[in-house]
Amino acid sequence: MIAEYLEQDATGLAAMVAKGDVSAAELTECAIERIEALNPRLNAVVWKRFDEARAEAARSASGPFAGVPFLLKDSLGDLVGAPTRQGSAFEPATPKARNSTLTDRFLAAGLNPLGKTNVPEFALMTTTESRLYGPARNPWNAGHITGGSSGGSAAAVASGMVPVAHANDGGGSIRIPASCCGLVGLKPTRARTSIGPVIGDGWGGLEVEHVVSRSVRDTAAMLDATSGPAPGDPYCAPPAPPNWREAAAKPPGTLRIALIRTRPDGSALHPDCLAAVDHTASLCTDLGHQVEEVDPVKAWQMGPERYASFGDSYGALYASSLVSQIDTITAQTGQVPSPDNLEAYTLALYEMGKGITGGAYQQAWAYMHRLGREMADWHANWDVALTPTLAQPPLTLGTLNPQSADIAGTFAIMTDFSSFTGIQNSTGQPALTLPLHWNAAGLPIGTQLVGRFGEEALLLQLATQLEAAAPWEPRCRAMRSGL
Repeated sequence: MIAEYLEQDATGLAAMVAKGDVSAAELTECAIERIEALNPRLNAVVWKRFDEARAEAARSASGPFAGVPFLLKDSLGDLVGAPTRQGSAFEPATPKARNSTLTDRFLAAGLNPLGKTNVPEFALMTTTESRLYGPARNPWNAGHITGGSSGGSAAAVASGMVPVAHANDGGGSIRIPASCCGLVGLKPTRARTSIGPVIGDGWGGLEVEHVVSRSVRDTAAMLDATSGPAPGDPYCAPPAPPNWREAAAKPPGTLRIALIRTRPDGSALHPDCLAAVDHTASLCTDLGHQVEEVDPVKAWQMGPERYASFGDSYGALYASSLVSQIDTITAQTGQVPSPDNLEAYTLALYEMGKGITGGAYQQAWAYMHRLGREMADWHANWDVALTPTLAQPPLTLGTLNPQSADIAGTFAIMTDFSSFTGIQNSTGQPALTLPLHWNAAGLPIGTQLVGRFGEEALLLQLATQLEAAAPWEPRCRAMRSGL
């Protein structure tokens, strides 16, 4: 049974359960067996609820993913009876008294959570190497990072522990791990998914929820299960198609695609990342689309100085949001932030955030809103922007050090690595990474598709074409089977 389990995506497993070819209980045992076998090596799962999952699998489930094993991220993946520690000793291991809105939607879809996945402290880094949990390791090469902050989820899905897992994205935290681990990762349009019932938005609107998966159809079907506003949301995304999965299967027509072959500031990419985006551009041309290279410095009016201003504005939102999180925990627990309960990078960022004034915060958002307007104008002439997902291949573990208080140095490493992903969090646009290329070392190198605000369907349609033209699953399945 384990061989069949490893071959199927979540949609395939759900179909097997619906037909009676396999039971939810059998799938649960396959997932538990896989986690127990691989987690000591990969450190993807940091909290387990196997007995509860077995009990839930024994009951008749309903929904499009009935009986499919699942994992929640240890950040915003609140589940009654489970802690959400955000990768930090500062957050007590207190069981949650209520589910998040998204968890309720996952459960209503029939997904069966087996536990929580590894994250960096407060989801702050592009690697998953917290002091509390230790490093998550890349299934393709255990000496390399899984990316962050959804690194545990990506390692779990890529290695075959579960076919799909919860993820969220405030600066690339779905797309970075998906690229590092050879997965599909969609950052939906801002507010496409709700983070209720208590929180209005994450990181001032930078953050959005979804999953990492192994197929485009799973990514689309999970939007059917989870997207849409909830009562009390401060704002919502543009109208969605009646059915995301059906929309994803439709041909997109001939698209105008802008090819980006340098970092946004004009500096050169790692050759592996350039090869990946060129490969995808060639596939798009073969599919009949119009692909034209553009200079992001001119097209996006970036350049080194403006890209630095973008980083400063993003940093102001990122740091001030951390202050709110930590101060909320302090008010609830009486803990005082210190080196004993926070990593050095987190503590330094917290101190920096306390110095950001209300005026500076508003200026940062004014910059981001202006960038969103400019990108919307630019996309009037382009259906899709095609970029590398990352500017370098997956880093080796230890390249980023959460015990370093050097904010500027750490942030520089992260932004040099993930030059393309934070822009879409700032503008609110949807962006999707696909595993269409591997380098000579056998590491996956993702390519990113960026769409207009509200137009996930177009990205999913193009992704469906690319998946059919250059299927990645045979290579990924071989890796999973070999672990």
